[in-house]
Amino acid sequence: MAVNTSLCYIEKDDSYLMLLRNKKANDPNEGKWIGCGGHFEDGESPEDCMKREVFEETGLTAVDYRYRGIVTFVSDEYETEYMHLFTVSGTEGELAKDCDEGQLCWIRKSDIMNLNLWEGDRLFLRFLLEDKPFFSMKLVYKGDELADSTVRLY
Repeated sequence: MAVNTSLCYIEKDDSYLMLLRNKKANDPNEGKWIGCGGHFEDGESPEDCMKREVFEETGLTAVDYRYRGIVTFVSDEYETEYMHLFTVSGTEGELAKDCDEGQLCWIRKSDIMNLNLWEGDRLFLRFLLEDKPFFSMKLVYKGDELADSTVRLY
């Protein structure tokens, strides 16, 4: 059975708020830089999940955001995941000093591709950085290696 998740990149001053996953035991994302997000709770829409996860991980309330795409992850190790991708350009509140998931850092957009990222994340981050229209992307992993990718712009 597949799972639904959200992933969000909060924008400010030509930077994204990135999360270095370095605090959870047995974290498949350990050592990787990702956006904020997580699994849907029962009854949540993609927007509900994104806003809840952003608040839980950052202390910020997302008030101005765009639904940018859906990424289907297929893996030989994990269940299929449908990740709903957002960018947030307006927030309210104060950034939390600590996050249970890892270290939060503002990273200039021009430096994002220099981080330790999943290879598939590089593909959809490029679409965000280039302000592409809504897209559907499928990423197929064999272990930690990206084996195949397809995309369609809408």
